[in-house]
Amino acid sequence: MKIAVAMSGGVDSSVTAALLKQQGHDVFGITMRLFAPRSTGVGSAVYDAAVVAGHLDIPHHVADFEQEFRRLIIGDFIDEYNCGHTPNPCVHCNRHIKFGLLLDKALELGADLLATGHYVRKTVDPDGICHLRTACNIRKDQSYFLYTLTQQQLKQLIFPLGEMESKDEVRRLARECGLPVSEKSDSQEICFIPNDDYVAFLEASGAVAGDEGDIVHIDGRIVGRHHGTHRYTIGQRRGLGIAWSEPLYVTSIDAALNQIIVGEQQHVFATGLMAEGVSWIVAPEEDEFAGTCKIRYRHQPVGCRVQLLADGNCEVRFDKPQKAVTPGQALVFYQGDQVLGGGRIVTSCS
Repeated sequence: MKIAVAMSGGVDSSVTAALLKQQGHDVFGITMRLFAPRSTGVGSAVYDAAVVAGHLDIPHHVADFEQEFRRLIIGDFIDEYNCGHTPNPCVHCNRHIKFGLLLDKALELGADLLATGHYVRKTVDPDGICHLRTACNIRKDQSYFLYTLTQQQLKQLIFPLGEMESKDEVRRLARECGLPVSEKSDSQEICFIPNDDYVAFLEASGAVAGDEGDIVHIDGRIVGRHHGTHRYTIGQRRGLGIAWSEPLYVTSIDAALNQIIVGEQQHVFATGLMAEGVSWIVAPEEDEFAGTCKIRYRHQPVGCRVQLLADGNCEVRFDKPQKAVTPGQALVFYQGDQVLGGGRIVTSCS
């Protein structure tokens, strides 16, 4: 079996390559070049991945997707903030780049399968239907980011770290294999944002308006001024600069009117939401069904009822009201440990 490993230069993908080689597979590494690197030496994705590949004595390829990444991922990231949304670029990158362009490149290079260091599991029914499931290490589980995978893609993917119980176990394997990145720290949340400062990145891009505007209470009263809608997120409490009898929270962002809408705590909770662009790994049998969903990555799954609509969108009603439902974020449906699919949050419902 010839297996390509998506190597980022980090410990997870490096251990993935090492494990597959130990199992006797014909392995090669492939690293994406996605944006002009801040460093081309030690610590950079391409350099560290190449060093690990050399240590493992496997071929290593570099796939240059910088133009596509800038257009599809960074461009979308900026556009979403200009619309008053809070995007999730990792979901889009997995859909269009890693499991789109990179998977195609791996197959073009002769791979039978593409392996990644994601903390998720895949199971396959006797009839060939694939299921994406949460990782054994639930604290590291990344299934939320992979809901856009199709059956065809899942058939061509493997996730060797899905059964690992802890990150300590992965680092132990890295040390046992003598991997030069065994102590390398985990990557930051958004790879193209220096120091995780998305506001500085957006403003440096010159593509966000950043105009000052009104902060408006939900009853219509102007209660303050903001310094650009891109600086605020749904549910935010701190940094509003408003003196009020009760704590105020951002309840919505109206980019068209250049307004931040705020209200008391009860107003930041929603009983449901509307989502668009819904896709399924395993489609539900009925247009209405019960399950659980996550409305952001660091969110415990909550019980819900889902109504599929004729236009491919859906309406979700939570079993209990949820705080800070945020347009632009991913909505992911689960049944037990299985990912059914998901979509993009459009609006909350009171």
